[in-house]
Amino acid sequence: MSSEQSPRVQFAVDQRLIVPETRFEVIDGKVEYVSPSDEPHGSRHSKVIGILEACVADDYDVACDMLTRTTTLDDMAPDASIFPRERDPITGGRQLEELVFEVLATERLNEASVKARKLSARGVRRIFAIDVSRQRGFEWSREVDSFQILGPGTQIEDRVLAAPLSLDALVYAVKADDAMAQALLAKRNPIIETAVRTSRSEGKAEGLAEVLAEGLAEGRAIAKAEFVIALLRSRGLVVSDAERDQILGTRSEATLDAWFAQAATCTSVPDLLSGRQR
Repeated sequence: MSSEQSPRVQFAVDQRLIVPETRFEVIDGKVEYVSPSDEPHGSRHSKVIGILEACVADDYDVACDMLTRTTTLDDMAPDASIFPRERDPITGGRQLEELVFEVLATERLNEASVKARKLSARGVRRIFAIDVSRQRGFEWSREVDSFQILGPGTQIEDRVLAAPLSLDALVYAVKADDAMAQALLAKRNPIIETAVRTSRSEGKAEGLAEVLAEGLAEGRAIAKAEFVIALLRSRGLVVSDAERDQILGTRSEATLDAWFAQAATCTSVPDLLSGRQR
């Protein structure tokens, strides 16, 4: 039985075929160049990461474009992954991701299926594809060996999530911010809870409903700032205390939205904050 067919492979998920931090993958032994993201793929990619960061359970972490060794001939980087924080007790490296998300734009569903089949054979439990142009979502089925479309309003529940993940939020940009805020509230995020308490203490009878439904500037800005920081850290970028304070202290939603969109591709935090990002 080949290593692709067997879950007992002879290499770790972080044993590389390709040089990390480059725009390449290896699929079926062939080095493939991965082009930088343009709209709408790039903006939806960053939204997916932000939503996952908001929903992920405490014992798990989120990664962006993280290489995973699936077979002797494959080393590929899904758009977004959720994996355990705990190190692998045998290799000392990271553990295999449990959930994977691919954002479809220039990439077609059949191309994503090639990756999904290999990731599934490697042991990834659940694999999703988000079609940004047609605004629909799919989940990989081992039984039928293909992606199956998910119905509108689907709530993805899993042990790696502290709050249900809304499919509509993943495919519709307009719903993403509300989904992130609701997820952080479900996780009892201290900054969001402080904003809610402040709203109530100032005599706003609507309290939580007003924060969520009308998007009070304070609560929304704090939530967006947290998402920017989470996305930067998920890419392995170091956010200093001063930079964290600057981001959290920003109340311009336009600025925070711009930072959030650029945080998935910027080369450093100082470049992002100064406007020098690529």
